[in-house]
Amino acid sequence: MTANQQLPRYTPLTQTATTQPVLLIDTQAPLPELHACVSERLHATLDYLTLVACSSLRDSSASDINTLTNVARILVQDATDVFGVIERRGLGS
Repeated sequence: MTANQQLPRYTPLTQTATTQPVLLIDTQAPLPELHACVSERLHATLDYLTLVACSSLRDSSASDINTLTNVARILVQDATDVFGVIERRGLGS
């Protein structure tokens, strides 16, 4: 039995705002597509955090800081979830 057959077809992304899974990962998507998804999120997060690091936050409120960190957290969590699928498929055999 291959790793693809051991995984359910769809696995949910980690959700914190909902009680039911809403966004799903296709565990049988081609590995290059899964990699592209992870790469896009990690590069966007790096660019985003670089922009924030180079910006002045003197005039920011606590809610602004929470929003900034929450955006980065969501992108990194998505990437972590997709990496989990890649690892189970690629390393599980």
